[in-house]
Amino acid sequence: MSSKLPRIAALAAIVALGAAGAPALAVGPPAGSPNAGHVPGTSNKPVATTPSPAASPKAKAKAYGTYCADQSKKHVAGEQGTPFSRCVNAMAKLASGQTTSPAKACKTESKKHVAGEKGTSFSRCVKAAAKLLKDRPAA
Repeated sequence: MSSKLPRIAALAAIVALGAAGAPALAVGPPAGSPNAGHVPGTSNKPVATTPSPAASPKAKAKAYGTYCADQSKKHVAGEQGTPFSRCVNAMAKLASGQTTSPAKACKTESKKHVAGEKGTSFSRCVKAAAKLLKDRPAA
């Protein structure tokens, strides 16, 4: 029995230390830390915003990609690019001011219905473009 006593004491110490540290984790980061505004249990994912014209091409592509997330990234033989890449290009045209019409920006998208998908590639692109215009700050 005396050989089990050190193990039980060690286990009890580990459990006690773990229980003492749990409330500190639930409170959140200290006030001066870089994550001070973060609320535990919420996502750190930023809200999609239209990048400035001076932003890098990579930043622009990533931001526009959030609007086109429902588009297929599979390449179809005989078509230029993927539906996703064409949608991202359409978002860039709208954001840069080359066009103000979501339908004109998405004119390269397919209007054929695909079994199992909601809407056409064109309609999903137009919906995303309208959302981009709505989210964009008024100039």
